[in-house]
Amino acid sequence: MASSGEEVSNKQVILKGYVTGFPKESDMYVRTSPIKLKLPEDESSNNAVLVKNLYLSCDPYMRGRMANRPPIVGHGVSEIVDSRHPGFKKGDLVWGRKMGWEEYSLIKEPEKLFRIHNTDVPLSYYTGILGMPGMTAYFGFYQVCSPKKGERVYISAASGAVGQLVGQFAKLMGCYVVGSAGSKEKVELLKSKFGFDDAFNYKEEHDLVAALKRYFPEGIDIYFENVGGKMLDAVLLNMRFHGRIAACGMISQYNLQQPEGVQNLTTVVFKRIRLEGFIVFDYFDQYPKFLDFVLPYIREGKIVYVEDITEGLEHGPSALVGLFSGRNVGKQVVKVTNE
Repeated sequence: MASSGEEVSNKQVILKGYVTGFPKESDMYVRTSPIKLKLPEDESSNNAVLVKNLYLSCDPYMRGRMANRPPIVGHGVSEIVDSRHPGFKKGDLVWGRKMGWEEYSLIKEPEKLFRIHNTDVPLSYYTGILGMPGMTAYFGFYQVCSPKKGERVYISAASGAVGQLVGQFAKLMGCYVVGSAGSKEKVELLKSKFGFDDAFNYKEEHDLVAALKRYFPEGIDIYFENVGGKMLDAVLLNMRFHGRIAACGMISQYNLQQPEGVQNLTTVVFKRIRLEGFIVFDYFDQYPKFLDFVLPYIREGKIVYVEDITEGLEHGPSALVGLFSGRNVGKQVVKVTNE
């Protein structure tokens, strides 16, 4: 264990330059640089904290931030190593965004970090079910979708960090829930682990409109959108009158230099569909409300969560790239060091 003030090596994942098309492992490299484990006693570090990163989150939104900004930045779970902020002390556990993909990070605006008070659950959960993806699922479903008992809910990318939770929230409300995923293993997971009423492998469907009609013969009330492109087009033709679409993400479009167009938008008009985009950061002030809701369900085993944990920062590039080809099963996390 390094002592306070000691200079240690800081392993970092660095982008070589701006990424075009699908990201590759070769777009990134690992380097080490020295760092002191004590903040300097000058104005440059006023209100700053130095953290040791324990877990880093792999999330689709990171694709849009792959500019030449060393190192890569995202959400993570960390331990405070040194603090010049009155709200944090050494040893505190925190989660939040703007964590560098490195072993140690200097955070100059720690006000945006969340203190971790509940440690009877895995710390890695704060990159997922108890962090940004969990809040995305909760507020996107309950506030954007305005669900009612018995409604028909469809979720794309349903086995991912957000989708697996949306499906379980919908089942808790008494909805009929179908999800799609990209492998037989993931489809089985949706039905056997997460309790979806049904699921299908979109890669095996040559006609998405017909596939959705098969699973929703009376149409879709709520679509939780994670994919975009051809899937969104097919969903629009299967929506019920006054249906709601929560546009959470569109991962099929992030790596395209020329995004696909959507052909069936007139359906939004004559079916009176509400299509609403949202960003989870708008709901961060309601984090305590979210915790009060989800923690009891986790402790009682009524909500489950599947993680795909990669060991070692040096394997982070592979984990992040795999996210865009669907290689991960569940929430993709990089474990940087032991807790």
